[in-house]
Amino acid sequence: MRSLIRRLSPSSPTADVPRPARPICLIGDIHGRADLLKHMLTQITEQPDGASARIVVLGDMIDRGPDSAGVLKTLHALQTQHPTQVTCLMGNHERMMLDFITSPDIHVGWLRNGGDKTVASYGLNPSDAPERLSEGLSEAIPEAIQRWISHLPMIWTSDHVIAVHAGADPRLTADQQTEHALLWGHPDFGRKPRRDAHWVVCGHVIVPEPTAAHGRISVDTGAWHSGVLSAAWLNADGITFLQARGH
Repeated sequence: MRSLIRRLSPSSPTADVPRPARPICLIGDIHGRADLLKHMLTQITEQPDGASARIVVLGDMIDRGPDSAGVLKTLHALQTQHPTQVTCLMGNHERMMLDFITSPDIHVGWLRNGGDKTVASYGLNPSDAPERLSEGLSEAIPEAIQRWISHLPMIWTSDHVIAVHAGADPRLTADQQTEHALLWGHPDFGRKPRRDAHWVVCGHVIVPEPTAAHGRISVDTGAWHSGVLSAAWLNADGITFLQARGH
């Protein structure tokens, strides 16, 4: 496994990107790749001021990849140890899992959207009946982690940065966004610019390479199948992309 750090040219469309005095690292969709997450966290500690960096995980920590249980255990422990430094956001996959646990008959579609890999990571058989899987998953996930997931925020803001999972309505302020826009995206996100000088950092939609332009930063590079987990590193010098690469 190897790492990659890519810097954007100062002449790129990121001249007005936020430049916080204290670094912010925003990690894209992990989707069960505990191996890549471990490597990314190591990279963060190796950055200048890495020990003081604020870390924001942009949701979709689970599903599709092989070790959702490991990802949740790692991030829950990290945020518990550093509650003012680490924030994990809810993605649509966390929301689907919670809905499945409470109403498996209605939300059985989650299993076909990567949830089968999550239940398997907890030692359950994805071929079992949905009701049995719901009960088994509720028992397998530690109560503290379930409670943590159910209370994950959907948005984080600081230093002219709006961090969300899927996108935001460019017409509305951060505190006016709807749950659907934050978890599933908004049709005007990516088409109409914001007018408040804030930059929106998101995952959800897979991009070949992380991008930053016109007030939007996208960092979901499809870690679960591409083997590339990306993050945006913002500091006083501008923006840098960190990437952990595996198989």
